[in-house]
Amino acid sequence: MGIELNGNADQVAAAFVSARRAARALQVYPGIAPQELASAYTIQNKAIVVDGRPVIGWKVGRINPPLDGKLGANRLAGPIFADSVVDAAQKDVPAMPVFSGGFAAAEAEILLHIAPGFSGKVPTDDAETIAILDDVRLGIEIASSPYHGINSDGPTVTVSDFGNNAGLVRGQPLAGWQTFDLCAILVRAEIDGSEVGAATAATMLDGPYGAVRFLLANLIERGFDVSGGLWVSSGAITGVHEIREGQTFRAVFEGCGEVRCSVVAAQPR
Repeated sequence: MGIELNGNADQVAAAFVSARRAARALQVYPGIAPQELASAYTIQNKAIVVDGRPVIGWKVGRINPPLDGKLGANRLAGPIFADSVVDAAQKDVPAMPVFSGGFAAAEAEILLHIAPGFSGKVPTDDAETIAILDDVRLGIEIASSPYHGINSDGPTVTVSDFGNNAGLVRGQPLAGWQTFDLCAILVRAEIDGSEVGAATAATMLDGPYGAVRFLLANLIERGFDVSGGLWVSSGAITGVHEIREGQTFRAVFEGCGEVRCSVVAAQPR
């Protein structure tokens, strides 16, 4: 059984990486879908190796009840590759690729950077978490997968394809973040000028700093070196907003700034 499961993990990882490289949609899941997070992360780990690109950070997403209890975790993680990150000033509208025929969404997120030199002791509270950070920014995560069922099939399937990440728009730094209540910022999301969601990070479990703590524990358990510095896309504040090619997404962080992007069809690489 172990050999069969390892073979399936290799198959699924290779299929997702191949589809992403070719910008080719997958109509069915390319193998046996994982039923546990450990199996899903095994696929993700193998796919990171097959892909070969540098990982600059990680996205964190929420696992909602009742699946959080069944799976033993209320968050999930996926890699963000360096060449999928775009820096954008407040008036910039970068074009972000998504997979035609697959799944595509945009999410308003707070981005936190863990400073190089992290010692390996996971913080236990917000004060300790702030102490290991050196930058906080406003941002947009582009969630896209060649497989259209990436979200509807559940968290383990989401994890197995890079956590459904396809890119990150890194906006302006948040001035004074060390003393700022990140959970108090009202965030609004718009698609083509129409509001599709509004919320604060206070609704997101233990907030952006909690997402950092979860991620560090997750990566250390999986054997990743986290000492070199990394970005954390801390979770969809206003929700996961499905989006189509040609549309524009705007994330407004009241009193702090905004981040925008358009969405285009991914091309083979």
